[in-house]
Amino acid sequence: MPAALSAFWLLLAAAFLAALLLELLPAPRGGPRPGLFQDLIRYGKTKSGCGQRPAWLRLLDVPKRWFSHFYILSVVWNGFLLLLLIQALFLARPFPIWLQDLLSALGGASQNQDVGDKHLSALLVLMLLWLHSFRRLIECLCISVFSSGVLHIVQYCFGLGYYIVIGLTVLCRVPANVRNGEDFFMQICWYHTLGIMMYIWASVHQHRCHVILANLRKSKSGKVVNLSHSIPFGGWFERVSCPHYFAELLIYVSMAITFGFQNLTWWLVVMYVLFNQALAAVLCHEFYVNRFSCYPTHRKAFIPFLF
Repeated sequence: MPAALSAFWLLLAAAFLAALLLELLPAPRGGPRPGLFQDLIRYGKTKSGCGQRPAWLRLLDVPKRWFSHFYILSVVWNGFLLLLLIQALFLARPFPIWLQDLLSALGGASQNQDVGDKHLSALLVLMLLWLHSFRRLIECLCISVFSSGVLHIVQYCFGLGYYIVIGLTVLCRVPANVRNGEDFFMQICWYHTLGIMMYIWASVHQHRCHVILANLRKSKSGKVVNLSHSIPFGGWFERVSCPHYFAELLIYVSMAITFGFQNLTWWLVVMYVLFNQALAAVLCHEFYVNRFSCYPTHRKAFIPFLF
């Protein structure tokens, strides 16, 4: 297990768990929690929960529509890593020296470590990650309707760094001297099929959620008619306020399954995604409840029937 990466993801998961627990606590008598803390955990419509923000904080805002930059970077960077992995597996071309050194520094697999079917698992997960980023990019550019919402520059930089590190986390499962891909697909196991099926199922539902959200601001002809917030209905929205966040969690769980359940570092990634998306869902649910007096009371924030 890559020690450096595992420690990194564990630290991130713990930080977002602490933020989630802090947010779930009752607000102190003296008023809302510190403005900088709220500014760093909220974005888009949930920024309204920050109250009156100081001018210096507003100077650090960037448009929420810049979310597309995350997926542009991921498509390019993780696509590049995927290309290098394909060349290594099927053309016996070793990773570039700089990448070998980087993966070694992160605690990647050793040169001579026998990882068996983990070659195929890493390839499949990196492909799924790239496809996820490509789909989200298309949704951001062609489907989603962004308002004037903003996010903090720190959140923006964090998002860019996240999509660089996540690809390296997958690649750390592959030794630098990967063998040629003869009989490569003989390594296919039941958990690869299960993981891919779950990935497709979760991705389809997440796409439907994004379409429902976008249609709230469009006419039947597809023209954008408003930028206001409305109560979404249909699909998984009947059970939770943020089913697209729940689907995101399921997508990462599906990748853990594709790894054969055994990649402990990736399960730490799943933990991070769980607490990160749960925090965002709690803030979004709070926004809906406070904004709409008729908001369905049976809806949970994140996980159907549970949370």
